[in-house]
Amino acid sequence: MKKSVSNIYIILIFLFLYLPILVFIFFSFNEANSRSVFTGFSLQWYQELFEKKDIMRALGNSLLVAAISSVAATVIGVIGATAIVNMKKRARAAVMNITYLPIINPEIVTGIALMLLFTFIAGLFHLELGMWSVTIAHITFSTPYVVLNVLPKLRQADASLFHAAQDLGCTPMQSFFKVILPEIMPGIMSGMLMAFTLSFDDFIISHFTSGSTFQTLPIAIYAMTKRKVKPYLNALFALIFVVVLVLLVLMNLKSIREAKTKERNL
Repeated sequence: MKKSVSNIYIILIFLFLYLPILVFIFFSFNEANSRSVFTGFSLQWYQELFEKKDIMRALGNSLLVAAISSVAATVIGVIGATAIVNMKKRARAAVMNITYLPIINPEIVTGIALMLLFTFIAGLFHLELGMWSVTIAHITFSTPYVVLNVLPKLRQADASLFHAAQDLGCTPMQSFFKVILPEIMPGIMSGMLMAFTLSFDDFIISHFTSGSTFQTLPIAIYAMTKRKVKPYLNALFALIFVVVLVLLVLMNLKSIREAKTKERNL
């Protein structure tokens, strides 16, 4: 009885999470401009999607900002996590509290604060808010997530290997790249992927820091929701979901292969 109830509960949770996604994927192949009646199979909305230059431009902007900000946040986050691990207990606690602030702080507060800062800087240097301000804003809120993903891996890493590498002739920098970096690479990759996802998905902070000439995909979609949402957006959502699903499957397969390789070596 308990097993049946738990299975029903899991099924209901998965339906609640994934049924809306399956619905818009299903209707992305609908021939008619309808979200309730399926009249026939068609790829016209996918074709129309790739003909929409404004959506493609916004998608390119989101991907570019997400790529730049995630790489920058990863570099800063790894350096920050390494510094935090080597700090004394009180200093570490103080820095960790500061690191948590951008995560706990409401996004609207962060967005308005960054908007005021960038407006001040833009006024000094006669600039307009755009890609540079959005990218810096995304680096700001993404870096703490990288730090929190890398820190546990650094704590798990064997410090004796780091010192042994130096005893064998490596400099501290060489020891870090040859010994520590491979150990913490899973944390770095997960932090980088999280930073990329958060940047690509962000609306509130991007809305306040993008200015009037630069649009990311969430901002462009929000502007469309003020009118009737076009069916080609279903095609866009379906493509994004499929790409994320494929990447997730590939990452899991890679992890399984690496685990099997380690077991064979042992």
